Amino acid sequence: MAIPRRDFLAGVGAAAVAPATVSATRKDNRIAIGLIGPGGMGSNHLRNLSKRNDVTIAWVCDVDRERLEKAASAVATATSNRPQTTGDLREVLDDPHVTAVFIATPDHWHAPAAILALDAGKHVYVEKPCCHNIREGRLMSDAVQRSGKLLQVGTQSRSTECVAEAMKRIHEGEIGEVLVAKAWNSQRRASIGHATPTAPPANLDFAAWLGRAPEFSYQKNLLHGVWRWWHNFGCGDIGNDGVHDIDVALWGLAPDSHPERAACFGGKYFFDDDQQFPDTQYAQLEFPADKSGKRKQLIFEQRIWTPYTQEGYENGAAFYGTKGVLICGHTVGWRMYGPRNKLIAERTGQPDLVAHHDNFFAAIRGTARLNADITVGHRSATIVHLANIAARMGRVLNFDPQTERIVDDAEADALVRRTYREKHFAVPVDV
Repeated sequence: MAIPRRDFLAGVGAAAVAPATVSATRKDNRIAIGLIGPGGMGSNHLRNLSKRNDVTIAWVCDVDRERLEKAASAVATATSNRPQTTGDLREVLDDPHVTAVFIATPDHWHAPAAILALDAGKHVYVEKPCCHNIREGRLMSDAVQRSGKLLQVGTQSRSTECVAEAMKRIHEGEIGEVLVAKAWNSQRRASIGHATPTAPPANLDFAAWLGRAPEFSYQKNLLHGVWRWWHNFGCGDIGNDGVHDIDVALWGLAPDSHPERAACFGGKYFFDDDQQFPDTQYAQLEFPADKSGKRKQLIFEQRIWTPYTQEGYENGAAFYGTKGVLICGHTVGWRMYGPRNKLIAERTGQPDLVAHHDNFFAAIRGTARLNADITVGHRSATIVHLANIAARMGRVLNFDPQTERIVDDAEADALVRRTYREKHFAVPVDV
């Protein structure tokens, strides 16, 4: 059931003044949560959250009734507590007992849902990339600041102890001064084929799925999961798998700001299908000079048609220092080399989703700082968006890190934002 907008906004106004760190609303000290989007990564969240004794899954929300029922039943089986269900996220946000929400929707819903949740007084865990475009990332940052609530982005490598050790070694200078980092995404994806518009299935509220995106016709290679290859809804594989490695590359490189120049060659070199994003990309991004006058560079490579690894890893990030190199595989571990390619240290390890959940809940309880806050998420997402814009434009972009606008290129700068459906409740203010 949809909530009248005036009633919903009244609830938001009351909730938005809540303190940043609060105890759980339940007497047993469990944090009541709602999960929005229980398919794909959302199902992974539900599976792990159902095992915790410090949270209660109070709500599950999805616009696909079959997915919604499957998710609620899975939680009931695992916890002996059936969550409330809805296809309208506003019902979750209007519940005063909900302390935090997990947002695992398609990309085009990440920022609008997160902003609504923050303004409703909820802490937020949102999947990557945190925003569908650069402007939305800034609006999310503003919402975090005005609400006083916490927002964790789902780049779980930030809470993975194995990766943290590699970053510590880099930052302590074990491979010297790192001036260049490279991230890559090399794996074989499947074709999404060609399709024509049809009526959506009866179990799917497609209008709700579209949300504040412009009107678009349903077709079978749009969802579930396939939306990420469409400009209106996703960010391509650079924003899907690539952003994980871009985030790690930024973590090690540690620039002081967004980049100021971006170039990206790429396009559809392999797939003959309806995908709108490049299957092949080579992006270069240059950061402003630091106080000593030195610049840093981030490179991203993507080939989602190849079954071969790079530097021994399918997805990863490499850090090139003046005294050595460290190569980090997204789901494998890392190796560090010194002069003459001498292996100095190595470690294996996989991304730790549970640790990322632990960090989020500890931050809510006031005993930890977030490992992947909105500043972290906005910076990695901005790399994704600049690379995609540069690939679409086919030219070098000059980006102002302070205003977050593309300079002297109105056509490219228009893609810093997006077009929204008029008067939809989820359209952020000041877009």
